[in-house]
Amino acid sequence: MSDPSLMLRRQLKYLFFILAVCFLGAGFTMFKTEFQGLILGTVFSMMNLWLLVRRMKAFGQAAENGKAFRSVGSAARIANAVIAVAIAYRFSDQFNMVAVIVGLMMIYPVILIDSFIQLKRSSAKVR
Repeated sequence: MSDPSLMLRRQLKYLFFILAVCFLGAGFTMFKTEFQGLILGTVFSMMNLWLLVRRMKAFGQAAENGKAFRSVGSAARIANAVIAVAIAYRFSDQFNMVAVIVGLMMIYPVILIDSFIQLKRSSAKVR
């Protein structure tokens, strides 16, 4: 498994590409609220990824030192998602709620695809 910082950097590159496509879609199509919802959800998804990697590092250090570790920060990530949904609910004329939720879930396919790419690269080096 690679270093969490390298993994974060790679996955953030993918998410910034997705954000660029969303900004273009918001600027040049008639689906402004949908793309703005995707942008909002993806930004909060990026913050959730950063929180997850930060907690993974702390968990790894605690495991190395033999100390107990309380949690991996699920409550903070859930609260982050609730804030994104609350913003979309409050400004429903600007953000599509379904698009915000899709944006919040954007990190999971990115993690999965990145894992497959890294697995393929590592298996190609072995051959």
